[in-house]
Amino acid sequence: MISVEDALRNILDAVDVLGLEKVNILSALGRVIGEDVFSGRAIPPKDNSAMDGYAVRSMDVFGASEKNPILLDVIEDLPAGSVSRETIGKGQAARIMTGAYVPEGADAVIPVEETKKEDKRVVIFSGVQTGENIRFAGEDVQTGELVIQKGEILRPAHIGMLASLGRSFVFVHQKPLIAVVSSGDELADIDEPSPLKIVSSNSYSLAALILACGAVPMQMGIAKDRREDLIEKFRAAMRADLILSSGGVSVGDFDLVKDVMKQKGNQMNFWQVAMKPGQPLAFGSLENVPVIGLPGNPVSSMISFEQFARPAILKMMGHKNIFRKTVTARLTEDIHKKPGKRHFIRGIIKQDATGYTARTTGEQGSGILKSMVMANGLIILPPELTKAGTGEEVTVQLLDDSLHMTFQPGFPQLQVGQ
Repeated sequence: MISVEDALRNILDAVDVLGLEKVNILSALGRVIGEDVFSGRAIPPKDNSAMDGYAVRSMDVFGASEKNPILLDVIEDLPAGSVSRETIGKGQAARIMTGAYVPEGADAVIPVEETKKEDKRVVIFSGVQTGENIRFAGEDVQTGELVIQKGEILRPAHIGMLASLGRSFVFVHQKPLIAVVSSGDELADIDEPSPLKIVSSNSYSLAALILACGAVPMQMGIAKDRREDLIEKFRAAMRADLILSSGGVSVGDFDLVKDVMKQKGNQMNFWQVAMKPGQPLAFGSLENVPVIGLPGNPVSSMISFEQFARPAILKMMGHKNIFRKTVTARLTEDIHKKPGKRHFIRGIIKQDATGYTARTTGEQGSGILKSMVMANGLIILPPELTKAGTGEEVTVQLLDDSLHMTFQPGFPQLQVGQ
């Protein structure tokens, strides 16, 4: 039996970052870019107006006010996107819309709210500084500037910038194909109802966890407790970048996964990790395709995925930050455990004015999937600990982003069903 740290290190050392593929920019959202992006143009390409108003020479409106208005001749109307054919001279102005290019001669824009139109002239009620209300050429991005660095995760703002640069395709790290093989004669698929069978929820919870990572699940179905059937499923799964099996890694006569991994041409790196739940976890390879043999119990399978498979998948996709966020929380109840294993206890984590609090979801049996539904974090207790008391601080691994969202004071909270 090895430690959680050694198991994780062993798995991460065995998986490689995948290569690059060229995708359209919307498909690149949330993925890790594999190239530096330099701007081939200035943004904006020319000086343009930041608001609707009048393009003027600032010297012509110096000292203008409500009591001392200045009258200018309007020589041109410039809608958004238009290019002026005139030059603004002394005593002249051009009516201009937001985004229109500033005409030659003008060095500022007066907001329309500070003016009054009179036929072909405009009355100016306020002075303006040189450059005021103008977005200058290259103000956002300069020609040749490094705008997006290789290794960044592309967010919506990146996608907008790529569009501004005229980049419709970029190179990103590939999405790994993750095969999911569930095993056990007691299992049935959703569409195979039987009063004597258990629905293979792991096939779907693991596929959902893979999707949440941004990878591509490949569900291989259920392997019966026969060596030939398991080998057939594994062989079909070997076109994947990583194989996840569920069940068949314990000590029973029909727990065959680790036996198959020990066959010639395959490899068995370790079996059993000092953790609860999730002790019967195996890792190795089938002809150089890495295999993580997860436990069959639903909770054990999901928690083992979080600790080992998720970081491995994110590494394969080029991510640098591959671990769930951990915080310190105060317990609101006592927790007892036996020494020797690291415990991952399903918890309900809340945040108050003084920080985070944590309590268990209740019964912690590894077959109680509802406890994972209730949990938004895992309370992590180290191997040597036997008790964590009320009020003590513990490490908590957050399982979702719910605690990063907030209620805005002054706005009504919506109730479920509204």
